Amino acid sequence: MSTPATRILIIDDDTELCQLVADYLRPMGFEVEAEHEGESGAERATAEAWQAIILDVMMPGCDGFEVLRRIRAKSKAPVMMLTGRGEEVDRIVGLELGADDYLPKTFSSRELLARLRAVLRRSGWISETAPVEPIREIVVGGLRINPASHAVVLGDEALQLTPAEFGLLLSLARASGRVKTREQLIEEVADREWDVFDRAIDMHISSLRKKLGDDPKEPRFIKTVRGYGYQLVKPGR
Repeated sequence: MSTPATRILIIDDDTELCQLVADYLRPMGFEVEAEHEGESGAERATAEAWQAIILDVMMPGCDGFEVLRRIRAKSKAPVMMLTGRGEEVDRIVGLELGADDYLPKTFSSRELLARLRAVLRRSGWISETAPVEPIREIVVGGLRINPASHAVVLGDEALQLTPAEFGLLLSLARASGRVKTREQLIEEVADREWDVFDRAIDMHISSLRKKLGDDPKEPRFIKTVRGYGYQLVKPGR
């Protein structure tokens, strides 16, 4: 019998951010749903069972603080609050109202995952020794990517990728066909602070294309979207 997925609700009016977070967390064994208004978010947060709630502070109408008050009146689910301002007073108010953690919207996806797992452990939803939900293999055409083992197979051939190349490929694959900017790729992949205009991303993409047998002029996998970034597409599109 498989372990049920950890249910996460995101309440944020930034639909693109919600989608990016969902795409990142789902392969990690999370079931992710989103609400984009405070009123509907508060209602759903208290009407269903969630293992954790990610809640934006700055929303039109019913803001995050009011949503948190309503959640805490009926639910003990861990709540991680997001803010675009990162002001200390917001953190203090949120924590006093019952938030379990606070994260500025400049967060990296890896930091979000680490913080989320931490609040789940503290709340008792998961433990250090709890079985880990198997991470699903990602398949794009004849390309198979295993996030757990870092194995990449094209057809019947195992590809030898560097950590940076694997990180870029995985980030693009998790985007499910959407374009990723260089800034987003740097945030998710880089272990050091790369300048946004650093050519390192383009060099790694070029090397990755060679290993995939991809022609940048007629790409089978990695498409360049000029002035924006890169996109992983299924062959034949």
